Amino acid sequence: MRGIGILSTSGGKQLATLTVDPNSTLKELKTQIHRLKSHLYPDRQEFRQEPRGKGLDESKTVAALGLKDHSKLYLKDLGPQIAWKTVFLTEYAGPLFVYAWIYQRPWLFYGEGAANQPMSQVAHIAACCWVIHYAKRILETLFVHRFSHATMPVRNLFRNCAYYWIFAAYVAYHVNHPLYTAPCQLQSYIALGFWTICELGNFSIHWALRNLRPPGSKERRIPRPTKNPLTLLFNLVSCPNYTYEVGGWVAFTIMTQCLPAGLFAFAGFYQMAVWAIGKHRAYKKDFKDYPRGRKAIIPFVF
Repeated sequence: MRGIGILSTSGGKQLATLTVDPNSTLKELKTQIHRLKSHLYPDRQEFRQEPRGKGLDESKTVAALGLKDHSKLYLKDLGPQIAWKTVFLTEYAGPLFVYAWIYQRPWLFYGEGAANQPMSQVAHIAACCWVIHYAKRILETLFVHRFSHATMPVRNLFRNCAYYWIFAAYVAYHVNHPLYTAPCQLQSYIALGFWTICELGNFSIHWALRNLRPPGSKERRIPRPTKNPLTLLFNLVSCPNYTYEVGGWVAFTIMTQCLPAGLFAFAGFYQMAVWAIGKHRAYKKDFKDYPRGRKAIIPFVF
C-alpha cells in the first residue's frame, strides 16, 4: 500500500491523504475523494502530476504513473458539471424552435398583419434547411455520437445556448422579414444542392467516427475513409465533419444571400478551425504514422 498526498491545483492546499494499492486506478482514487468530500463527485475531478500540468487519464494506475509512497497528486476542481448530451440537446433544440417560431412572422417581431404578407420560396426552403439541420444534430446526439467525456462545465451551457439561440433569431428575423429580397432561383437551387451534399457528408463523417470508437471506450484510432465516397475527405483533412459543416453554412448563406447568415457561418468557421487545428496537432502527436498530407480543416490550406 502507498500513501498518496492529494493537493489542490489552486494554492497547493492539502486536500487528503489516500492509502491506495499500486494497482488502483485514478478512477478509483476519484471515488475515494468523493467519499471524503461529497461535493467533489468523480466527473468534477481532474488529476495532474503538476499544478499546471496536463490532466491524467483516469484509467492509469498508481504504479503506471510511477507514484511511490508519500508521492503527490494535484487535483483540479472542474466545477459543477452537466452531461454533454444534455448540453447538445439544449443548444440544438433552441435554434430549431426559435427559427420555426420567427418563420411564422409573429407580431412581436414584425407587427400585426406581417404573417398575411407573401413570403418568398427561398424563405420557405431556408426554414426547411434550418429545421432539418438541427433535427439531424439532435438525432445524432441521441443515436450516433459517442462522447469521450461524460460531462462538461455547466457554465458552458449558458454560453453555447446564447450563441446558437441568438444567432438563430438574428438570421431568422432577416430571412423571414416581409421586406426580404431573395436571390435568383438558379443561385438558390445550386446552393441548395451543395447544402444537401454537405449535410449528407457531415452525417457520413459522424457515422464513420462512431464506428471508429468501440462502445464504452476512449480508444483513439486514425480516422480513414470508408466505402462511403463522402468520407474520402478524410484523405485531405483531419476534421472533415467541420469542413462539411462550414460548407453547409456557406451554401445556406449563398442560398439566402443574407448577411446575418454569413456572419453565423464565419463565426462557426473560426471556432471549428480552432478545434480542428487542436485535434490535428493531437493526431500527429499521438500517431507517428499519421498521414502527412492531411490538413486540419481546409484541404491543401490548413
